[in-house]
Amino acid sequence: MSRSTFSVLFYANKSKVKNGIVPVMGRITINGTQSQFSCKRSIPLSLWDAKGNCAKGRSREALDLNRDLDNIKAQIIKHYQHLSDREAFVTAEMVRNDYQGFGSEYETLLGAFDKDIASLKRRVGKDRALGTYKLQVRSRNYVADFLQMNFRRNDISMQVIDEVASLVEELTPDFIKEFAVYLANDRHLAKSTIWLTCMHLKGVVGRAHDNGKIQRNVFAQFHISPKCKERTFLTEDDGEHQSSELKKVMTHEFEDANLALIRDLFVFMNFTALSFVDLKELTTDNIVEVNGEKWIVGKRHKTGVPYQVKLLTVPLQIIERYRDYPKANPKSVFGEVNYWSVCKKIKDSHEMELNRTIGQHQQEVSNLKRILDKAYRWFPSFKRFLNMERECLQCGFSEVQTDKLLHGQNVNYSGWLHSNEYRQNALADNVSAQVIRDEKRNLFLNINQTPIAQWFREQLGVSQKEPHRKEFRI
Repeated sequence: MSRSTFSVLFYANKSKVKNGIVPVMGRITINGTQSQFSCKRSIPLSLWDAKGNCAKGRSREALDLNRDLDNIKAQIIKHYQHLSDREAFVTAEMVRNDYQGFGSEYETLLGAFDKDIASLKRRVGKDRALGTYKLQVRSRNYVADFLQMNFRRNDISMQVIDEVASLVEELTPDFIKEFAVYLANDRHLAKSTIWLTCMHLKGVVGRAHDNGKIQRNVFAQFHISPKCKERTFLTEDDGEHQSSELKKVMTHEFEDANLALIRDLFVFMNFTALSFVDLKELTTDNIVEVNGEKWIVGKRHKTGVPYQVKLLTVPLQIIERYRDYPKANPKSVFGEVNYWSVCKKIKDSHEMELNRTIGQHQQEVSNLKRILDKAYRWFPSFKRFLNMERECLQCGFSEVQTDKLLHGQNVNYSGWLHSNEYRQNALADNVSAQVIRDEKRNLFLNINQTPIAQWFREQLGVSQKEPHRKEFRI
C-alpha cells in the first residue's frame, strides 16, 4: 500500500503587491494534487520569510500573523483527517472545499436556491403558478452569473464559522448590494425586477437561517425599494367632443384576428374586473342566470375569495361572439389563452406600429427638407430672412416686432436686449430698431442707425479689439 503524502505551506503572492503589502496564500498538497486558497491575510513584503513560510521577527504584526497561520494549518489538518476517515481517496481540492465550507455538511448559496426551487416546483399547479417558478429559476441564474463574473466561482458558502479567526464568512452583507448593482449596470434590469430578484435571494438566505443551516442571516438588514411605475388610466368620455380611449379601442377594426381577440379579452376584463387567470379559467358553468339577468359566479384563482359579477351588454356580446370559437374544452368561454403569447403579440404589434410611425415621420422630414432646398434655390433671400428672424428673436424682440422689422419698418423698443456674442444683456431706452438691406441684398439689424454689434460694444463698454462678430449680417 502506497504512503499518502500531505503538506500545507504558506507563501506571499508577490504578483499582487500593492504599496509594499502582499496577500498571504496557502497551498495544500496531497499525493501530487495541489490546491491554493487565500488566507484572507496580508503583510509587508519586507516581513515575510520565504524559506520559513511565515512572518519573520518578533513584532506584534508578525506574531499575530504566525498565530493565525498556525490556526489555519491546524484546521486544514483536522479537515484532512476527517475526510480520510470517510473517503477512500482524498484530493487537495476536497480538503480545501471542506475547509472553506463547501463540504456536504455545509450549505452553499446555489445549493440552497436549488432546494427552494425544487420545493416550489412540487407546488406548481396546486398553490403556486408556473410563472412564479420561472421567476425563481431566473433569479437563481442571475446569482450564478454574478458569482462567475465577480468571484470566478461556481458557488459560494453561506456557512459562518467563528471558532477560529482564520475562517470568516464568505457571504457578507455587501454581497447582495453588489448583486443589485450588477443587475442594474450589467443586466440593465428595471428597478422592480431588481427588487424582485433581490427579494428571492434574501428569502433563500433567510430560510436557510431559519432552518438552522447558517448561524445568522447576513441579509436581514438589506432593504430596497421596487419603485414601480405609476399606473395610468384610460380617459373618460366627456360626452361632447372627445370619446374615451376605451371606446376607441372597442370600435377599432383590426385586420389581424388574433389582435381582435386580445382586444376583446381586454375589454371583457374592463367590464367584469376579472384578472387574466380568472378570465382564462372562465367556463360556461360559471355563468348563471338570476332573475332574468346573467352573472359570473366563481372564486378568485389567487385568493379563493368568492365573487359575483353582473354581465352587462358589452361582455355578453363578446361571449356570444366567441361561442363557436374552436376550443379544446367545449365549456371554456374563450378557449386556451396563453399570457406570454398575448404579451408577445401586443409587443410585436406595438413595434410594427412604432416602426411605421417612425418611417412615416422620417419620410415627412425628408419631404420637408427637399421643399426647403428648393425654396432656398428659388428664393435666395428666403434663407436670409429666416436667419434674421432667429437673430431678432434671440435679441429679445417679440414675434410681432420681428415681423415689422422684416418688413423694413422702424420699431421703437425699450427693455433688455441680449447679446449672444458677449452673453450679456444691455438696457435699451426707447431705441429705434430697423432691418436694412444693402446692394447685395444682405440684411443688417441696426439700433439707432448703428450696427447692433457696435451698439452692444458701446453699451457694455467692451473693447473693439476683443473677439466679436462685426454685426448681424445675413
